[in-house]
Amino acid sequence: MLFRLILQYSKPYSGWIAAVLGFQLATTIATLYLPSLNAQIIDKGVATGDTGFIWNTGAVMLGVAFVQVLTAIAAVYFGAKTAMAVGRDLRSSVFRKVSSFSAQEVNRFGAPTLITRGTNDVQQVQMLVLMGLNFMVAAPIMCIGGIIMALREDAGLSWLVWVSVPLLVAIVGVLIRFLMPLFQLMQTRIDGINGVLREQIIGIRVVRAFVREPFETERFRGANERLTEVGVKVGNLFVLMFPLIGMILHLATASVLWFGGHRVDAGEMEIGALTAFLQYLLQILMAVMMGTFMAMMIPRAAVCAGRISEVLGTEPSLRDPAEVRAEAPRRGVVEFRDVTFGYPGAEAPVLSGLSFTAEPGRTTAIIGSTGAGKTTLLNLIPRLYDAASGQVLIDGVPVTELTRAQIAARVATVPQRPYLFSGTVATNLRFGAPKASDQDLWDALETAQAAGFVREKPEQLDSTISQGGTNVSGGQRQRLCIARALAAKPSVYLFDDSFSALDVTTDARLRAALKQPTKDAAVIIVAQRVSTITDADQILVLDHGEIVARGTHEELLETSDTYREIVESQISVEEVA
Repeated sequence: MLFRLILQYSKPYSGWIAAVLGFQLATTIATLYLPSLNAQIIDKGVATGDTGFIWNTGAVMLGVAFVQVLTAIAAVYFGAKTAMAVGRDLRSSVFRKVSSFSAQEVNRFGAPTLITRGTNDVQQVQMLVLMGLNFMVAAPIMCIGGIIMALREDAGLSWLVWVSVPLLVAIVGVLIRFLMPLFQLMQTRIDGINGVLREQIIGIRVVRAFVREPFETERFRGANERLTEVGVKVGNLFVLMFPLIGMILHLATASVLWFGGHRVDAGEMEIGALTAFLQYLLQILMAVMMGTFMAMMIPRAAVCAGRISEVLGTEPSLRDPAEVRAEAPRRGVVEFRDVTFGYPGAEAPVLSGLSFTAEPGRTTAIIGSTGAGKTTLLNLIPRLYDAASGQVLIDGVPVTELTRAQIAARVATVPQRPYLFSGTVATNLRFGAPKASDQDLWDALETAQAAGFVREKPEQLDSTISQGGTNVSGGQRQRLCIARALAAKPSVYLFDDSFSALDVTTDARLRAALKQPTKDAAVIIVAQRVSTITDADQILVLDHGEIVARGTHEELLETSDTYREIVESQISVEEVA
């Protein structure tokens, strides 16, 4: 999975990878040639007192070292470019895939793990590519070349290579076997701590309002300690690894000096050759150690690659139709035909057998107790979910036969929880209408009763909005979201309890102002407050996912006990009659 992912995303940069291979090969050849030159200086220059040979060979060594430095820099440069490009493309693919997910896929994965997979997991794979191009390419070349050069210097000491290298590989293999499950657990623990931290940041006002800081601190401490526990276990294995590798390196050095010294004393080997052999053996072991370091990274990167591939391999449950239907006239007719919907894993459907029509120029209100399915009903219109059975139609066309762009051109939603993006007032209002003029934005703000507080800001339309709109009040945020929908000028407006944060006076002014810009559009309102929907042309009363009554406000007061109960729970019947 890991190497398939790396091959797929590194393919466009095969030229850079070829350059890395070429420069790494040149660097390794230069590195392997230097000990041989050093041996010649000792045996043919120092031992015989030939100063000229020492100077000439030393100059060659300087030239080889200079080439080694240049090729090493070039290899690292192209390796870094490749790794960063692979990481960029991988992050982009994860982001595009997550952006295509419906609410069902997002809920199945969860926001914390999707954040981790698009950031930390990609970073681990990117780091493996970087280190792999810098070390993994050079390590086998260095190891094989070092063995060949060491045997050229003295074959009698070759048994030291065959003993030390397998011993080092065996130790690394055992450590990797223990590290693999720990790295997998570590990524899961990172998901957990991200989830706790994200929840606490989002709900900071609730935490402070109920003085739950100690409880939340304890929750975070628990998640933090669980991650730390795994990190300590990984660290313990790393701490054990380096002394073992160091011990093998030192034992190999001592063995070469001990057995090589005897061979020099017996006249079977020259001092320069012994020095070169020692350097080659250390280079071989260093190459194995570089491979070891890479092997330590592979388990964690493999776990991350599996998690990334799981996201990339998930097909969205909601897809655009294979054949794009020709644009139909935008009239603003929304129709439900015997629609039933249930969430995955739920015991019973949320909505059952819904049938109604919302027509342009008319307001359809939906009211019911908490959990009756009001928001779910609204989410089916812009196709955030697909109905289990029945059809949802816009202008006579099933939403399943329309692309997301075609639906967005017809439908504007003001969600139950208003959300603004980091930027300015203007960029937020143009979110659904990129070509809207400043005058269009001011008209939308006037209708949404938001022009007053925007004009009071020094930069007006260019005033900064922080992420989530946290630098404006709840009512101002809600009005800006309404203005965003108005700026898009759709043929269908969906208001999901969008007036709850407004005071009664502002609510009344806003509803009166909405009549003109929405006179040719269908308006569907989900409301908790009865006063918001008393003027609606059609009121649907939902109860346990079914429409139990429909009509105007006056008709429902006379015919629907459920509606009367909702009204009487808020105000007396006489006040709204």
